Amino acid sequence: MIWKPVCQGCRVNAKDNPNCFCGLVPPPNGSRKSGLWQRMSEIVLSFGPDPSKDLRVSTDSPAGLTNLGATCYANSILQCLYMNKPFREGIFSVELEVLKEQPVLYQLARLFAQLHASKMAFVDSAPFIKTLELDNGVQQDSHEFLTLLFSLLERCLSSSKVLKARTIVQDLFRGSVSHVTTCTKCGKDSDASSKIEDFYGLELNVKGLKSLCESLDDYLSVEELRGDNQYYCESCATRVDATRSIKLRSLPAVLNFQLKRCVFLPKTTMKKKITSAFCFPGELDMGHKLSEHPQSELIYDLSAVLIHKGSAVNSGHYTAHIKDESMEQWWEFDDEHVSNLGQHPFGEGSSTSATKPVQTEPVVHPSCSGSTDAIGTGNHMDVGQLQSSQSNVLVHVPTFSSSDAYMLTYILRHSKNGSEKTDMESGGFQMEKEGDIVSPKNDVSLPIHLCEELKQLNESYLDACEQYKSKKELELNHITERRQEVRMVLSEAPVQSPGESYFWISIDWLRHWADNITSSAIDNAPIQCLHGKVPYLKVGSMKRLSAKAWTMLFSKYNGGPTLSGDDYCIDCLFEGARTMVCADSYKDRRTSMKELAEAALAGKCPDGPLYYVSKAWLHQWLRRKNIDSPCEADAGPTALIRCSHGELMPEQAPGARRSLVPESLWLFFCETANSVKPDDPLGCSTFPSDSQPCAQCSMELTEVACLEDNLRQFKLKQRQNHDKLASGKSIALNPLCRFYLLPCSWLSKWKNYITASGKNTSSEDPETLNSVIDLLKCEKHSRLLERPPDLICKRGVILQKVPTTDRLTIITENDWRLFCEDFGGTVEKGISAVIELINGIPDNIARSCEDTPISEHMNSHGEPNGEAESKRPVIKTCPEVCEDCIGERESCELMRKLNYNNEYICVCFVRGKEPPKSILEASGNIAELDRRTSKRSRKTTFGNSVNLNVSGSMLIYQLKMMIWESFGVVKENQMLHKGSRIIDRESATLADMNIFPGDILWVTDSEIHENRDIADELSDQKMEVQQAEEGFRGTLLTSNNSSQLQPCFFGAPVA
Repeated sequence: MIWKPVCQGCRVNAKDNPNCFCGLVPPPNGSRKSGLWQRMSEIVLSFGPDPSKDLRVSTDSPAGLTNLGATCYANSILQCLYMNKPFREGIFSVELEVLKEQPVLYQLARLFAQLHASKMAFVDSAPFIKTLELDNGVQQDSHEFLTLLFSLLERCLSSSKVLKARTIVQDLFRGSVSHVTTCTKCGKDSDASSKIEDFYGLELNVKGLKSLCESLDDYLSVEELRGDNQYYCESCATRVDATRSIKLRSLPAVLNFQLKRCVFLPKTTMKKKITSAFCFPGELDMGHKLSEHPQSELIYDLSAVLIHKGSAVNSGHYTAHIKDESMEQWWEFDDEHVSNLGQHPFGEGSSTSATKPVQTEPVVHPSCSGSTDAIGTGNHMDVGQLQSSQSNVLVHVPTFSSSDAYMLTYILRHSKNGSEKTDMESGGFQMEKEGDIVSPKNDVSLPIHLCEELKQLNESYLDACEQYKSKKELELNHITERRQEVRMVLSEAPVQSPGESYFWISIDWLRHWADNITSSAIDNAPIQCLHGKVPYLKVGSMKRLSAKAWTMLFSKYNGGPTLSGDDYCIDCLFEGARTMVCADSYKDRRTSMKELAEAALAGKCPDGPLYYVSKAWLHQWLRRKNIDSPCEADAGPTALIRCSHGELMPEQAPGARRSLVPESLWLFFCETANSVKPDDPLGCSTFPSDSQPCAQCSMELTEVACLEDNLRQFKLKQRQNHDKLASGKSIALNPLCRFYLLPCSWLSKWKNYITASGKNTSSEDPETLNSVIDLLKCEKHSRLLERPPDLICKRGVILQKVPTTDRLTIITENDWRLFCEDFGGTVEKGISAVIELINGIPDNIARSCEDTPISEHMNSHGEPNGEAESKRPVIKTCPEVCEDCIGERESCELMRKLNYNNEYICVCFVRGKEPPKSILEASGNIAELDRRTSKRSRKTTFGNSVNLNVSGSMLIYQLKMMIWESFGVVKENQMLHKGSRIIDRESATLADMNIFPGDILWVTDSEIHENRDIADELSDQKMEVQQAEEGFRGTLLTSNNSSQLQPCFFGAPVA
């Protein structure tokens, strides 16, 4: 083996060739799943996320905000506020003392500062969200969030002494309206019409309207109050016709339009989102919308579009498309991701289903109510020629269309020719570095305290990027060096000539060294023998290295011990040779002894001394294959035939069968058994052929045999005395005779007892009859606790109903007396019963289809049929039945059955109008409470069946939903039955409908209603549940005290 040739190309490292080094490393372009030879890309992933990937692409791109779960609604609003330059300036101008007292303002200013000049591509919004105490796992309405945030900021900024900051919310976002009611008779407005109300956004209807101009006209439309809606005029002192409308008194610099896409459906009492396309212009003239004509033009430019993606009201995703006025570029803000859209709010060449591209539309200023029929679906913006006149200016205004637009933001333009912008615009965010302080090009400067904090954050982030880069380079360089080292050592490893010196090394260590990035010291201990040398048996666990390769490894990793080519162990070699010789000798002897053992089992033993061994042990010894040396199975040849007294066990005892073997075979058995277990002489007890069985064991076996014989005779007598009960035959019940009642459970146990034989003789003996009868009587009244069994009249003969679910069985007086003699009963204590015939035949007397009515036969007294026609048999017991105690017990049992949980019922899907008789009967039967039911679904000839996990408190509606999911039948089409009874009350529970564990229900498909997906029903359920949501209740947005949190100090942001 040592001199096998050096392997040059096997796919797997050969264990039987110490000169094979193949497979320790992959091919030059190969890789492995882990370790040193893993792909470099996968190794880089193990270093963790690269922080430099979160670096801003350029100073011209804005930063995103992290989504904490369901905070996209807040992120979109915050980006819209930040991109508004005047608002951003106002927040940055708040005094340091006010920021310390107002955590909300501090976190907002800190967030804006990071969005303004952070080196990261996105900013963590968690401190601000947690300061507001928002639940980051609940989706909220963005417009409601904006409204409440404005109210909170107004309260927080009211303590500022900087005028620009104190009223920044009101100056930018607040307008005013009034609700005017005018009498058509006298022409006067109502007193309430003079009341001015503030607004921060106009809520416009979308349903049935196609454009923003139509929605504005609808918002400002005049409503006529007539008939039952007449207005009571104070001047006219009577109810008169009137008009009611909304008048715009003043407009803010930043005008927000909330598009009411969520409508309430009265029929379903749910909300639904309107997803129809809605058009809005790039610029909007609001001058003619005011109640009083303004002194200057009120031209608004589209600045932001808030998008709600998704068809459901209570779910979906918010994004914001915002224009950077300084760069004339639109950006899409989708949480952490920010994308450049060019000069189009939905991207150049946009053609998604949610947004339609731009088409220019001629609009005459100041009118905004032009037709929208000319809106197209082109992919580019076309700017037409401007035409001017003395009164009106005809311009081509770009118009956009979207089916997901949720809020529109317009910013007031103050210009004569449209080329100059005022401060009321969204600000850009180009940055340049001047020394250590970051200042933007658009002259929005950061306060010193925010600059210092932001500088530390940026330095920390850049330092993390540099550390990751250094770690990555260091690790990759180390891996490259290790790979080169492994390939170089393995290239020098083979021993090229027989005379060359070599060393042995453990293959396990060599594999670990060649396959891992780091390696421990050389460990050759596993390949050493007890003498500290190289054993020949472990050649498959080692490799033969050249002296050069060994020197390279040993000089770097040390360890050992060093095992050269001359360190083979002579002692182990000789010991192995002796073992092989002994193994050959044992195999030869066993082969010869096997022939003697087979002859002994066949009863052909040679003359001479003979000895007993266990027959079962001898069979097992013969079945074993040839082995090289004795094993534990060779021990104990006489253990099974040795009794507890140390003598030979009688052969009649269980497992004590034995065989005689010749002396030579016995000596071989003893020798091998003692070599395996030398400390167990009892397992190899010697029993010559003249050994006598143990007298004590023989006597015990005789007594047991006698008892078994007596028991067999007793059981035979029982079967003969009670032949009808033993065979299960029905007993004819004569009204003139006395009968007795026994529990069915006791009779069933008695049958098992008298029929048990062989291995079943250990069946439990029946209880004594006196104790059984006592349990049938109530302690309070000493009456019968069970009702007597039902009777059936079959061809004029009265019988007990079979099969029966009753707890009592009727037996004859003779059977009762014999039972009392054999099983400890007192005849007088028995429950006697007499059959009486009374008038009327109630419904509970069951008859089979072939039964002949009593009226067709003579009764037992020989009376004419006419006299017996109205008679029915009943059982009169002594003692009487205790209905009070039985009723109380049944009530308790019913309550226990009703309060079940995690139990199974079976539902069968029947294809057709009528179920098979077997299903109808099984469904109508009362299930046993403790009966085990299979959890598997089955396919049958009439349809499918499924076992459903239910509880007594589950609604029928929920059960029908489970059936819908199992069989695909909508709940409106399900005709659910238990037996012949229809189950249709969806609001009832399973317990209310007497559905218990183990019951079998069957269902058919009426196919009346149209099939639909179960997901629609589940979605409706979810909407119903979420209608009870509490919105922002419990957050800082709905608190009157904006400073209820502890003031936070700079350098220690709220976590």
